[in-house]
Amino acid sequence: MVIKVFLATSSGSTAIKKKQQDVLGFLEALKIEYAQLDIASNEENRMWMRENVPGEKKPANGIPLPPQIFNEENYCGDYDTFFDAKEENSVYEFLGLTPPPGFKKMDQEEEDIQGEDNLVSEEEEELRQLEEEEAEED
Repeated sequence: MVIKVFLATSSGSTAIKKKQQDVLGFLEALKIEYAQLDIASNEENRMWMRENVPGEKKPANGIPLPPQIFNEENYCGDYDTFFDAKEENSVYEFLGLTPPPGFKKMDQEEEDIQGEDNLVSEEEEELRQLEEEEAEED
């Protein structure tokens, strides 16, 4: 199975470029085989992507923006759903792939602990910023 990432190589949008790079970089880091399909220079790719993104997943204007991700012919999602899967440590499920041997998905307790660690980090960051602001005022 090959993951297909539909993207626009000549997009003028820095946000789209960043999202595309994020998806490709993450797939490369996990050593997941994928194919890049350009919708900017290939009309067939553009039409196939538009026709195969499910209706409920299309934006109000009906034209889905890249990156759009498929496992062969099966729609996986767009950048936002990919990002959510990445955050939930469920990218393999999102992509419809079997995780490699030794891959351990965090259980709920580990996720809760990690979430608490993130809260502590956020509180520490806020405290550091307040201390910096107070130092600047002096």
